[in-house]
Amino acid sequence: MTTTTPPLPPRLQAIVEEFQDAEGREKLDLLLEYAESLPPLPEWLAEQHSDMDQVHECMTPLFIYAEQQDGRLHFHFDAPPESPTVRGYAALMAEGLNGTTYDELMAVPGDFFNAMGLQQVITFQRIRGISAILAHMKRLATQALA
Repeated sequence: MTTTTPPLPPRLQAIVEEFQDAEGREKLDLLLEYAESLPPLPEWLAEQHSDMDQVHECMTPLFIYAEQQDGRLHFHFDAPPESPTVRGYAALMAEGLNGTTYDELMAVPGDFFNAMGLQQVITFQRIRGISAILAHMKRLATQALA
């Protein structure tokens, strides 16, 4: 019997392919573009920042808030502007996974980012940040549905 990996959610798959098409320094530039696109927190959440969960595995303070609406998950991220790598990770995770269902999120492999080729331009320690963010998102999604 052959086990197949479920496909990534379409928006996340498009992001992975975008990074696959980039070469060398272009991957870093693309990550910086994502960092600049991270949306600010909604006003209601900025006023209740203490309700956000910190991803302690990240070298930079990164906070996530998860909510579930009509069976779809939505995540809000907060990372300091002086941390473009972590902001880039957060922005690509938000763009790629906001609006997914619980099952779609849970099916994303913990190492999906390997296909992006970032390990060619970023240290392993930094790369682990994406994995930590995904694991945290999955924990928060489980709590949001409880």
